[in-house]
Amino acid sequence: MATNIVQELRTAITNTVTSLMEEGVLGQSEIPDFTVHYPEAKGRGDFASNISLRLAREMNGSALEIAGAIASLLQKNFPHIIEKAEAVSPGFVNIALSSSLFLQEMHEILRQGDAYGSQHIGKTMVIEYSSPNIAKSFGIGHLRSTIIGQALRNVYEFLGWKCIGINHLGDWGTPYGKLITQIKKHILGEQSAAQNKNILKNLSVQDLERLYVSFGKEAEENPEMQEEARLWFSKLEQGDHEARLIWEEAREVSLREFQRMYDLLDVRIENVMGESFYEKMLADIVEEVKEKGFAKESQGALIMEFPEEKGISPAMLRKSDGASTYFTRDLAALRYRSNQWSPNMLVVETGMEQALHFRQVFCAGMLLGWTEGITLSHVGHGLYRSQDGKFSTREGKTIHLEKVLEEAVSRAKIMLEASGTMPDFTEEEKQEVSAIVGIGGVKYNDLSQHPKKDIVFSWDKILNLKGDSAAYIQYTYARCESIMKKSNFLATRDLAKPDKTQDISEEERNILALLHRFPSVVEQAASQLSPHFIASFALDLARRYNAFYANHSVLQAEKEEEKEFRLALTKATAQLLKSCLCLLGIQAPERM
Repeated sequence: MATNIVQELRTAITNTVTSLMEEGVLGQSEIPDFTVHYPEAKGRGDFASNISLRLAREMNGSALEIAGAIASLLQKNFPHIIEKAEAVSPGFVNIALSSSLFLQEMHEILRQGDAYGSQHIGKTMVIEYSSPNIAKSFGIGHLRSTIIGQALRNVYEFLGWKCIGINHLGDWGTPYGKLITQIKKHILGEQSAAQNKNILKNLSVQDLERLYVSFGKEAEENPEMQEEARLWFSKLEQGDHEARLIWEEAREVSLREFQRMYDLLDVRIENVMGESFYEKMLADIVEEVKEKGFAKESQGALIMEFPEEKGISPAMLRKSDGASTYFTRDLAALRYRSNQWSPNMLVVETGMEQALHFRQVFCAGMLLGWTEGITLSHVGHGLYRSQDGKFSTREGKTIHLEKVLEEAVSRAKIMLEASGTMPDFTEEEKQEVSAIVGIGGVKYNDLSQHPKKDIVFSWDKILNLKGDSAAYIQYTYARCESIMKKSNFLATRDLAKPDKTQDISEEERNILALLHRFPSVVEQAASQLSPHFIASFALDLARRYNAFYANHSVLQAEKEEEKEFRLALTKATAQLLKSCLCLLGIQAPERM
């Protein structure tokens, strides 16, 4: 409805202005472009339009007087959708919608259920997210790309897009020459990888990480190790059997660990295509760049230059020693994805520090003619920080995400037990709900903020039944579900046709006035590639419902029709809270 009502209001405003022009009230022959939007300040109606400001600018008249004339005629001619229209300084037309319109939309939410707000766009998106480096533990720094990418995918799939997920593993480059060096030195010794496959299989990701970190410390005393590492990576690129066996085992160990973390986070990425996947394509990429005149020799290396008007610094295609580069591998990934899936949109979610790199990659793709008709987007995220400004440990250490999640679940259980909300739960049920609330809290703390912002990690904020948290939204959803289960509403009432004849309270209208915005909020999250709009909507809805619940009884309402209406309102609220949480990748517990 949200999209339709905006169009309906635009049509009503256009017809009103046309009438005023024909009557000579407005000395203007053309209607300027104008907006219909949600007003920022509360108490300013459900929608606002800048039509009067635009007209006043062209007519050199009073915007407030023009707004008054438009508002008066709007309210007179469109009573079926407009309850009240008024002029507001400096010249906006503010519009309060008809309560009957809100009721119709509430009925639609009840009728459609989980499908409310969804669409059937039928386009294709390729989205890259998570993309950790192999041989490293899944740390807190990996969380952002993983859950932001999954949430964006959820949103686009909800809108009817076919989404293809890519896990672009960091599994190629000189770092793996360093790892092979250490495995040969400290694990295999004089023996070959083929003779010791079982030893390699039994290595953990933590073992691999320790080996990699030890390289840096040892190389400080023995600088020649750097050359040894470059040599091993060169062997790996050339297909050396020993190097390949070690690398493959390290990769498999890492993939098993990553999948375990994805299962904990309820994340799915069906295509695992690391940088190594594109290895055989790199020579062709370099040749094509050369043939099309964008390659240039520079100090023994090969670079790609961009037109001056693009304002982008050159990127390295091939190092002076002939080794491939991150840029060339990402170029190969771009071409492969464009050819393989012919997407309408291609999104890459990584840290903000890679913004320039993806400007280079996307610009290169356009110059080479690979991406015509494809919308290319890089979603860059900020860093995690603690309340004292930093969120890091000593060099060589990782803040393991699993430990953070375990702590979140443990704290959630303590919080829930202290709140007295689960007195009749079994120990197994307590653990299950604690996991839902704890992991949901960590996710929401991230997704409720714009991806570009740094995230302040605060346990008090993450686990708070009364504040800006997943726990608060989940608790409100569980409260709604509890009310519904205690009633016989589902058994006795056609949810598509609840009636309302008595006066609607301010708290009830506040909920109704928000429900219809859900479809447009989902579209906004998609268009701006930021799930935080959905998180904000869910928090606002939970707050409005709890304000209503604090002042009005649902099951003990004085009149039956009042009870039926409040049950319908509760059911609609629960439905949209659940939809929001699902889009964010957060579970909605029915009991809490």
